[in-house]
Amino acid sequence: MKKYIGIVIVSTFMACTHSEKKTAASADSTSANAATVTTEVELTDAKTENIYKGYIALKNAFVASNAAAVKTTAATLSVALKAFQGCENTALIADKIAETGDIKIQRKEFTALSSDVIAMFKHADIKKGSIYIQHCPMANNGEGGDWLSSEKKISNPYYGDKMLTCGAVLEELKTAKLK
Repeated sequence: MKKYIGIVIVSTFMACTHSEKKTAASADSTSANAATVTTEVELTDAKTENIYKGYIALKNAFVASNAAAVKTTAATLSVALKAFQGCENTALIADKIAETGDIKIQRKEFTALSSDVIAMFKHADIKKGSIYIQHCPMANNGEGGDWLSSEKKISNPYYGDKMLTCGAVLEELKTAKLK
């Protein structure tokens, strides 16, 4: 009997250790991929492009579930939003995200921020690449949440590595074809 208990304990320990390594490896690849995709989208307006890059950096910090990085990138995004006339209220939401270290509160505010930014980018002039509007139906206790991404692949900012691929592409924003 003692032999079986020992085997169960060793097996459990090995399984837990193996899953931690797998999670760390996937988090590393997510942040590496995130750095390469932000350059694929070019917008006609420099201020709009600056907001887009700041937003993608914020989304990637949420994907990594890094509350400290979320604070920093939200503060940077707030500056870019304040520089664009009409985005002052959205900048206040970014400030709220930057003021707290609680990832749950940050993610809740990210929903409102994303809603505003998505509306802005639906009317932006995209020079190169595509911007994807993505949705997770389970975010915010089943109310759902949207976000922007520069790649079709789902990297869920509302759950990070807990449910990294939960979601779907709702819409693709791309360059307008000239007639």
